[in-house]
Amino acid sequence: MIRRHELTDQEWDALKELLPPGRMGRPREDDRRVLNGIVWKIRTGSAWRDVPERYGSWRTLYTRFRRWALDGTFTAMLSAAQARADAAGDIDWLVAVDSTIVRAHQHAAGARKGGTGRVPVQRITPWDDPVAD
Repeated sequence: MIRRHELTDQEWDALKELLPPGRMGRPREDDRRVLNGIVWKIRTGSAWRDVPERYGSWRTLYTRFRRWALDGTFTAMLSAAQARADAAGDIDWLVAVDSTIVRAHQHAAGARKGGTGRVPVQRITPWDDPVAD
């Protein structure tokens, strides 16, 4: 039974060949179950300790997530998925950036670079108006 936050058989078949081989030592947890647990955690945004027990120990999930993130496994998965989708014509690489989405940082509001400080403001009063002369 495929649950809402789990990989389908088609997704699993595309990803399983990209996973690194097992390490020496204890028998390895089922990669699909672990990857489903990681996907559940990422999609729901919950804490590692709140991952359901059907995916195994949260420590195993976290350790595997951390290892795969550091060794580039997730980057390789993303690159392979993008290459397949691009070959199939499923990706439109056109990107539009709208100013309503991208905002400048509050400290990027017009300060002069390399200046000596404040620039004096020249005040003109009505009796000093050069046009009136």
